Amino acid sequence: MDGQPQLPPRGSSIRAHPGEPIIRSVNWGGLGTLYVKEVRRFFKVQLQTIWAPAVTTLLFLAIFTVALGGAGRADILGVHFADFIAPGLIVMAMMQNAFANASFSLLVGKIQGTIVDYLMPPLSTAELLAALAAGAVTRAFLVGGAVWLAMVLWPGVSVTPEHPLAALWFGLMGAVMLALLGVLTSIWAEKFDHAAAVTNFVVAPLALLSGTFYSVDRLAPLFQTISHANPFFYVISGFRYGFIGVADSPVTFGAILLLVINLVLAVLAYMLLKSGWKIKN
Repeated sequence: MDGQPQLPPRGSSIRAHPGEPIIRSVNWGGLGTLYVKEVRRFFKVQLQTIWAPAVTTLLFLAIFTVALGGAGRADILGVHFADFIAPGLIVMAMMQNAFANASFSLLVGKIQGTIVDYLMPPLSTAELLAALAAGAVTRAFLVGGAVWLAMVLWPGVSVTPEHPLAALWFGLMGAVMLALLGVLTSIWAEKFDHAAAVTNFVVAPLALLSGTFYSVDRLAPLFQTISHANPFFYVISGFRYGFIGVADSPVTFGAILLLVINLVLAVLAYMLLKSGWKIKN
């Protein structure tokens, strides 16, 4: 014995030889741990992060159906007004909460000086991005599920999906899009006011002007063109198609367009995280 520690044989799961990476593929353990951390973070205050948005969305449903759809006066795309706006309200709540969750994660780390908790673990940039986006999408679907369950019990509203796969796809694409936008916001923002500005001047207007409460077919040609340039419109329209079987936009085109947008946002977020812009610098 020469008193020097002996390395375990090649292939051991305990240590690797000098210069050999221990994690050679996806760090599923680390990715899962960060994902669980993100979920637990918003679930600890679920009254604020899940149930409060659900109640707010139900208030929108109550106010607009009473004001505009009472006594069966309003039919849009061949369905009652309440059935028309219900899917849009569900997916709008999902998108807004996906953004809120993702825009908070890195930003609070930068403000509190705990950003190192995200940067030091042995996670690749793609794994970090995936965990942050997955946590935001989970919150979106929990909010959407809470709103949908409440609407099932709501008198005079039908929210039984006619095309469940379409509803799932557009709900997922909308949640992922806002989750990635939230990550980009948390990278760029330096204080909570910056994130609030994006929420108030970008996310909220695009969501409210996306055809949630009206059919764009009833708008003037100019405003129809503007609406078709809004990616939120394709989320709302496609998700609504999943429930009522009717859409005011080409469903296949919208599905492909949202996938392309999400890929572009994912690449942009990956590049910014990889560079460390406003995070490491």
